[in-house]
Amino acid sequence: MNSFLALLALQRWDDHRYYHHSLVNQSLHFLSATSFVIAYGVLFKDPAYAALLAWMLSMTSRQIGHLFFEPKDYDVVNDASHEYKEEIKVGYNLRRKIILMSIWALSPLILVASPTLFGICVKPPTVDAFARHLGNMWLVIGIGGLLFRTIQLFITKDVQTGLVWATKIITDPFHDIMLYRGAPKALFNRRASDGEFSEARRSFQSDIV
Repeated sequence: MNSFLALLALQRWDDHRYYHHSLVNQSLHFLSATSFVIAYGVLFKDPAYAALLAWMLSMTSRQIGHLFFEPKDYDVVNDASHEYKEEIKVGYNLRRKIILMSIWALSPLILVASPTLFGICVKPPTVDAFARHLGNMWLVIGIGGLLFRTIQLFITKDVQTGLVWATKIITDPFHDIMLYRGAPKALFNRRASDGEFSEARRSFQSDIV
């Protein structure tokens, strides 16, 4: 258990220090994490609409931060190139994220072309029914993406690395809320992000040690 928690702290630390320098990205992650937690709550009552919320708000805001606001030049803080960080990324690096998000974005076309999803479900008679079908499809894509990368890590790394990564992904919303809760205020006040980043760095390092 100690090694599991240590590896979880290390994966979280690497993810933060390599991919969350931008204060805008941190703020978008706070928004994403908050909406993800709400989606978790909705999941028990209405899985389809939970998936709609998770993909349309949580995932899009999260990936917009990475794609458009996170610097991709040489990382002088960690003395690492963007290419190096992408190569050692445990979970979904930018290339894998683009593939996953492309599958998500194009998936409604399948439902439009085949409203019954090739006979799997009943043709939606209303817009609400169509939205529920779409939400269920996105729920399957989300779970599938999580399981696919976890199993891939079982094969390319080891079982513990895969299980740790899956745990990290599932619990990231709660952790991100604690970590980036000050980012929106700092962004609004136009403060430099170095203070936020350094504070988080010290917190992570103390957890790992």
